[in-house]
Amino acid sequence: MRAAQSNILLCLLELSLGKFRNVLLNQTNPVEAVIRNIASNVTVVIFQVHAQQNDVTPLVNGSGIGADRGLVSILRPEQTICTWYLHSLDAGQVLSTAISIPYMEKDPIPGGCNLEFDLEVDPNIYLDYTLVDIHIKFAPANLGYTRGANPPSCDSGTGQNSRWRLRYDVYQYFLPENDLSEMVLMSHIRKMAEVQSIKMLTLTADDKTNVYFSSLPGQGVIYNVIVWDPLWNTSAAYIPVHTYACSFADLVDNCSSLSKLSTKVFFTAFAVLGLFTCFFGHRFWKTGTEYLFFLISLGITIKIHLIMVLVRLIMTAVSGIIGGLLLVVSWWRFGSVLLSMFIIGLVLGFLFSSTLFFTPLGDYRVFRDDVVFWVTFTCVALLIPVLFVGCPRILNILACGVVGSYTVILAIACYVYTSLAYITLDLLRRVLNNYFNRAYTNVPFQRNDFIILSVWAMLALSGVTVQLRRERSEVPFPPHPYLIWKRERERRSTNVLDPSHHIPPLRERIHNRLLHIKELFQKNQPAGERTPLLL
Repeated sequence: MRAAQSNILLCLLELSLGKFRNVLLNQTNPVEAVIRNIASNVTVVIFQVHAQQNDVTPLVNGSGIGADRGLVSILRPEQTICTWYLHSLDAGQVLSTAISIPYMEKDPIPGGCNLEFDLEVDPNIYLDYTLVDIHIKFAPANLGYTRGANPPSCDSGTGQNSRWRLRYDVYQYFLPENDLSEMVLMSHIRKMAEVQSIKMLTLTADDKTNVYFSSLPGQGVIYNVIVWDPLWNTSAAYIPVHTYACSFADLVDNCSSLSKLSTKVFFTAFAVLGLFTCFFGHRFWKTGTEYLFFLISLGITIKIHLIMVLVRLIMTAVSGIIGGLLLVVSWWRFGSVLLSMFIIGLVLGFLFSSTLFFTPLGDYRVFRDDVVFWVTFTCVALLIPVLFVGCPRILNILACGVVGSYTVILAIACYVYTSLAYITLDLLRRVLNNYFNRAYTNVPFQRNDFIILSVWAMLALSGVTVQLRRERSEVPFPPHPYLIWKRERERRSTNVLDPSHHIPPLRERIHNRLLHIKELFQKNQPAGERTPLLL
């Protein structure tokens, strides 16, 4: 390695075990990282280097490149020095941070049973992201062993004396919202090495070593895997990997500007209509509920083809589109106020159920099953119109206040990141993506989210209060369904001029209908006389 780089100026970086060092890397001048005086009880050293967006790599064949990369150095007997060579593929200066972590003979070795990736022992976590989800995968670990010994076999049985006893804890760590700086990432990478994060799940050796998470464009997230040995109660960490689920290099829809101008205009206009519905929706209840329908079916799906939404939402039977279609039919054809109020409650129930599954409840393993999830979601959504079936005015005012104010949250999400937008977005992803049920939908809830949640609560409470005070002295509208039915029954029983008053009882009408059907099967009698006249 030194001969191949004899004409290149090497920069020396002295490292200490377990301590981070910031270093500037570039394409032309590799950095030589050295650790000296390694203790004899250390059997493995894991070296790792991290950058925000540029690719960095240790100069080892097959080590790969990426923003988060590392190597496992298995020490020989009597070895006290380790050396690595680092460089970046970028011509400019790249800020990175490096650390080397020692492990003892009883500690498991991350990636020690690699059969998929290039390195013989690969402690790296490989991450891919799309607009919908994030996929991380890693190689299985092996049991630790002493210096100079042969590594334990990866395929010699599945008992407690093999690597199959190992467990894998997957951790997720959220960076501060709206902060894309390099220094913030580097400081939190250090915290992630201490596992100050949220443990999402535990995998056994029988599980596949890959996990899916929901994608959060613009929000920095660090993932790590800790493998631990329950027999020796020891553990070791893989190489942490981070993502913003977006590109810093793209000119459009990059990490600094996730929303297009058309998206901002669209949701801002909907927020204006939402505020109108929040404070005046009950007085214009037909217009308000039409708006709620379009909000659910169009507003949160601006980048998704509407026909796809129609097909998938009809299959789930809980969508705002079905509600909107039934609402239009009920107004234009049947004129049923009761049905319209039910659909209004269904829209409110849709948002309530989405909020419920937005909590950690939605990550329970039982809801990975689509049948269980959609049946539960539908029951929760139907709970709202059932509870308020006797109070249509209160139901309509609540729906206008809560859902109308939520449009402001969607508009804010176009300018400033907020996790509250994923209340409906994650549900829509599950409707449109057959494989989104495998993704964990945990999101950060930080200071900005508490502020925006307070704004939502204040707007909803203000809208409901204003409309209740305005309608306090007005005639109840819509009227109570039971009162309508009772008044109609009394009118039919007392008003002799009402055509419905002369309608026969149900029993008599059924009897007449059966007689009419019976006549259809009787033979016609022939014309003429068949008996002689009696004189």
